[in-house]
Amino acid sequence: MRRLICLFLSLLLAACSANSFRVQTAAEWAQEVQEFKAEAEMFQQVSRQVGEQARKECLRRSNVTNCEFTTLVDLNPNAQANAFQTLDNKKQPVIIFTRALIESADNADELAFVMGHEAAHHILRHIPRQSKNAQDSAAIFGELARLGGADGEGIEEAQKLGAEVGAQVYIKDFELEADQLGTIITFNAGYNPLIGAKYFERIPDPGDQFLGTHPPNAQRVKMVRNTARQLGLTQ
Repeated sequence: MRRLICLFLSLLLAACSANSFRVQTAAEWAQEVQEFKAEAEMFQQVSRQVGEQARKECLRRSNVTNCEFTTLVDLNPNAQANAFQTLDNKKQPVIIFTRALIESADNADELAFVMGHEAAHHILRHIPRQSKNAQDSAAIFGELARLGGADGEGIEEAQKLGAEVGAQVYIKDFELEADQLGTIITFNAGYNPLIGAKYFERIPDPGDQFLGTHPPNAQRVKMVRNTARQLGLTQ
């Protein structure tokens, strides 16, 4: 999940001009696109198969009820390779891929793995969990500032800092959780997560930065391999 954002798709679309943010469903894009026709059709098939497995996994968990996944394509040709998960105005999960990511994928397995990873973020309730972490941390930082004698403005600044820190504290763990469940979803959808995870070889390694958003690529690959081994998959 390159960007974990808590917003409804309707608000997202309202905030962006038609020129800067236009989306289509995977099926619509596959029907209309002229360039990259093969990639679009492959993406549509992956979207259908992974979406169905994600829905099954989502419904299997009693703490998640909104399980109707929609996959959209960001049509902006200048948008960088990216994928993220959000919610629509009915709180149903939406996964958005940029064209650049779709076109840069070497195979269907890579697309399936990225999609399974994003679906896992929703199933594992990472958006509300991140929001709760931010709220709790903001309250703690604000109270510490108050006890330290800060005025209203100082308390507000402390709360903002606390929210930012709280939102980041467990985010690397969230990524690894999503890699684990995403591996299972990818496998159950009929794709090879070990091949899919080769995508990590082509993206920058974030390293182990304090308050970074992603764990090191090697750590993520290890999670995928360990999970795949439990599924009986070794190559």
